[in-house]
Amino acid sequence: MKKILLHRAAKPVVFALALLPFCWLFYGAATDQLGANPAEALIRALGDWTLRFLCLVLAITPLRVLTHTPALARFRRMVGLFVFFYAVLHLLSYAVFDMGLDMAEIAHDIAKRPFILVGSLALLLLTLLAATSFNRAIRWLGAARWRALHRTVYAVAVLAVLHFFWMRAGKNDFAEVAVYGVILALLLGWRVWQAWQQHRRAAPVVVPVP
Repeated sequence: MKKILLHRAAKPVVFALALLPFCWLFYGAATDQLGANPAEALIRALGDWTLRFLCLVLAITPLRVLTHTPALARFRRMVGLFVFFYAVLHLLSYAVFDMGLDMAEIAHDIAKRPFILVGSLALLLLTLLAATSFNRAIRWLGAARWRALHRTVYAVAVLAVLHFFWMRAGKNDFAEVAVYGVILALLLGWRVWQAWQQHRRAAPVVVPVP
């Protein structure tokens, strides 16, 4: 497994696999195969893929630790950028197909509907993470500040689920929301547990005075 993950072809293969949903959706839109309401289908599908890649990027560290496979870490940045890629496409599809790129109407809609406001905030945080995902940014910010900034991905996860929840609340359809909520809760809960374990191991041992 380590040889496969470290192979020079591994990253191009992961890149191609991550691009497949976009290619499938582009083909579906071009050939009118997205159903009776293609704009809505495209917007929803891009949102779903944003959540899936968000779950995937948050799963890399637990998988790396639990399977003792440090080579998995080399894919984290790429997968994280694909989260941003699909989130931007999700927003652009909404702006173009739903709102006709009317910026005043988009701003009014964002202020009026809480789930769009929450989604926009999540995308703003993702933009900061994508803009600082390169080695030069780590050197410029310093490792400690860079790590602190990139922990906001956990806030992005919470905002993304809240965005999805509010969007589905109007139709009283929470089945998919529950699935993503449980997955992200487990991934974030694992990190909390790891931090607690590290804190407990680092705590000084108090020896009672006889």
